[in-house]
Amino acid sequence: MFEKLQQIKKLQEIQSALKKEKIENEKNGVKVFMNGKLEIEDVQLNPSLSLQEQEKAVRDCVNDAMKKAQMVVAKKMQSMGMGGFGM
Repeated sequence: MFEKLQQIKKLQEIQSALKKEKIENEKNGVKVFMNGKLEIEDVQLNPSLSLQEQEKAVRDCVNDAMKKAQMVVAKKMQSMGMGGFGM
């Protein structure tokens, strides 16, 4: 049981650290800002693009930001001794 409590504490530490990680991605002047918990914190649009261009840029931007964030999560977990599902 003590081991499970240690694992829970470690996971809480990781979640707290991930919330502080910031990921920014930009496509065609559209920017997406995300934290390491994969939460979008801000989106900045480019008014010089058409609606369709903005939609595509946001979609591409979010997808790329998610990939970057997943890499940040993996590295953070590895550095905190959680390098796999076995913990």
